Amino acid sequence: MLKAVLFDFNGVIINDEPLHEKLLEQILIEENLRPKPGEFRELCLGRSDRVCIQEMLERRGRVVTPDYLDELITRKAQAYVQQISTIEKLPIYSGIEDVMFKLPQCKFAIVSGALRSEIELVLERANLRSRFSVIVSGDDIAVSKPEPDGYLLAIERLNQEFPDLQLTAQECLAIEDTFAGIQAAKAAKIPVVGVANSYPFHMMQRCSNWAVDYLIDLEIDRIQNTFAAVPA
Repeated sequence: MLKAVLFDFNGVIINDEPLHEKLLEQILIEENLRPKPGEFRELCLGRSDRVCIQEMLERRGRVVTPDYLDELITRKAQAYVQQISTIEKLPIYSGIEDVMFKLPQCKFAIVSGALRSEIELVLERANLRSRFSVIVSGDDIAVSKPEPDGYLLAIERLNQEFPDLQLTAQECLAIEDTFAGIQAAKAAKIPVVGVANSYPFHMMQRCSNWAVDYLIDLEIDRIQNTFAAVPA
């Protein structure tokens, strides 16, 4: 049966990817480097800031030391928190609480490459923090999606938090909006819903188990029946 739903964060919980693109461009300009059109979608959607910024700098011939990278990540995170704090009504996607309401038996977790400070701030302001038992952030893992490490860690932490749960990957549902995220969930053997928040529906449909234009459209009963039909 379905026991846990694992949400991506950027592009699934909050529509903040345009803000991330703007802040990354600002970092490049401050480093006397030129942003390139389309590079954010190519390198950064679904991936952690650490991986994204490192690749952007290396493409431009910069030598990227760990300290240099840490400084840029911290600077961007501070700018993100400052910007988000000034937004009166956060651009939270609809349908999240609807999914939770329809799945009272499930545990909920965040699996994201975003920094914990950013995730916590948004969830607190959106009154969603208490709904998530586990948060796996970019602070917790050395690699980024499409590697499955974040999803595997979320399962491990949910089992630590709820020893009687005995959760397996096949009893989870991932909700993602990017190819890297979908690949990460599938590599962890987790069925995945692709939400067309960042890419068109037909592109999500090709690579996910289920695809929806909006999270509110998710047919929970149908998905639960699919899980129930899978042999133990």
